Amino acid sequence: MASVKVISTSTIQATNKYSRVVVVDEEVHLTPWDFQLLLVDPIQKGLLFHNNPITTPPPIIIQHLKHSLSSTLSFFPPLAGRLSVTEHHDNTSSVSVICNNSGALFVHAVADNYSVNDIVSSVYTPRFVHSLFPLNRIRNYEGITKPLLAVQVTELNDGYFIGCTMNHVVGDGTSFWHFMNSWAEISRGKEELSKPPVLERWFLDGGVHGCSAAAIRVPLTKEKMKQRGYDGFFSDLQRERVFHFTKDKIAELKAKANAEIETETDEGKNKVSSLQALLTHLWRSVVRNQALDPEEEVNYKLLVGGRGRMKNPPLAENYFGNAVQDGTVTVKVRELLEEGGLGKGALEMNKMVGLYTEEKMKSYYRGWVKNPRLLTEGGVAGYALVTSSSPRFDVYGNDFGWGKPVAVRSGAGNKSHGKITVFAGAEGGVDIEVCLSYEILEAMGNDHEFMDAVSAT
Repeated sequence: MASVKVISTSTIQATNKYSRVVVVDEEVHLTPWDFQLLLVDPIQKGLLFHNNPITTPPPIIIQHLKHSLSSTLSFFPPLAGRLSVTEHHDNTSSVSVICNNSGALFVHAVADNYSVNDIVSSVYTPRFVHSLFPLNRIRNYEGITKPLLAVQVTELNDGYFIGCTMNHVVGDGTSFWHFMNSWAEISRGKEELSKPPVLERWFLDGGVHGCSAAAIRVPLTKEKMKQRGYDGFFSDLQRERVFHFTKDKIAELKAKANAEIETETDEGKNKVSSLQALLTHLWRSVVRNQALDPEEEVNYKLLVGGRGRMKNPPLAENYFGNAVQDGTVTVKVRELLEEGGLGKGALEMNKMVGLYTEEKMKSYYRGWVKNPRLLTEGGVAGYALVTSSSPRFDVYGNDFGWGKPVAVRSGAGNKSHGKITVFAGAEGGVDIEVCLSYEILEAMGNDHEFMDAVSAT
């Protein structure tokens, strides 16, 4: 099949048509939650659509999306800006976002030898899907010269794929989908957003502009960022497979997990959630199909959100930035795979998440300022499983004017062995995108205990 062909590239700047006036040269300082992602990859998520049912010609659709993107950027000025790095005499650097309206990248491409069905019906995600995203194989710190937001709209022979790459130091998954929901809203003809973003960065000890925001530094120069960011490491491309779970199957797993831990809980406390039960079901299959030593310890890394936890100062639900910390669950193989292992693993997840109180998150925040720790792709790849995203994100509400998406896929960014991405299902339930070796994924596909809960998409 022919490769994806780029038709045009353009820079989209924010317009001041709507109520928010474009902010020029306003500096947005980074928080520790932002800083920690400086050396890893951007967020890459994309939406798949069937052709416009009213047969609007592609040039009109492309022009409409450019125009609505420009309007949406007026509400999200950091995404039209660039990173700024100030090097200090002690070999440290300060990093901020300059809202200078340098613009976002917009790519129009064609892949007319590929269809919607090629993506949604394949057992394994086709490799060409990664080429439906712009700004591949870059690190976040490169936002100094590269756009902080890039969009690629690719025409398939019976549909469209809107692939979006967003610099991760600017925002997390919640912020990413907030922006996408807002863009879709503007594209449908709205002039104001139903959920305007809160753009001021959240700092401790003094509110928005406290915590010595401008003084937070990382022990890296620009050259060291480049060396640490790549460090000779790009994860080998694994295979990707999407497993779909219906609400009924998830409810069964939750009930089974809670029944297994009923005697270990105190008056109903620590009851595991649907997602904790589902992820543990997946975890057990991955471990079961690797023939590991029963006494070996295995890890599962989860991201814990700060929105809703931080009360003083409060962190708004519409906060545009990063507000997550990671936590790790560790158990022995035999504990996970023995009878009652579903409840055991899920309960350990539940306990770990429960530890992330407001004070614990603040303690991490203060500790990071004193001793900055930046994630690297090589370091993240050392964990057995790492889950990102959430089934709570409104993926299928992204109607740009011609109907809701039929599927969501992610790009190559941060795709190391064991990366687990969770999405809401198109018709309810949950989809889990699993990035592992072909051998493990094949074994999981033949694992009757695991596949009994998996449904056809």
